[in-house]
Amino acid sequence: MKKSKNLLINTAFTYALLAMAGGVFYREFTKFNAFSGVTALGVVHTHLFLLGMVFFLLAALFQMNVNLLGHKNFKKFYLIYNLGVAIMVIMLIVRGVTQVQGIALSRGFDAAISGIAGIGHILVGIGMILYFLMLKKLTAEKQ
Repeated sequence: MKKSKNLLINTAFTYALLAMAGGVFYREFTKFNAFSGVTALGVVHTHLFLLGMVFFLLAALFQMNVNLLGHKNFKKFYLIYNLGVAIMVIMLIVRGVTQVQGIALSRGFDAAISGIAGIGHILVGIGMILYFLMLKKLTAEKQ
């Protein structure tokens, strides 16, 4: 992975676009299906905005003071964190679409969705821990 100076900003921008698309999909899909209840689709855009756009905008600000991109664990963090967010969002969409469509899920399929989403959450958690460990090390080195 090429570590461009704009990687963090570009990642934030990509997440912003995905978040907006997620919000539009939620609105249009529920309207098209005449669905007015609560669905997991309603939180797709907030997950993408906060865990994606806001997180990477903050990382870009930290990059101005410490060299996150140059840290030996940056690539590992970047891949694990983004994979985790992607898995979480995909499972939110799967869960939300089945809710809107009124699809009765077998206990096994319901558990599979929850389990895969849980893996996404675990990866995001590991990514955040790596991120904070990088920040701690880099800020300690700077002092």
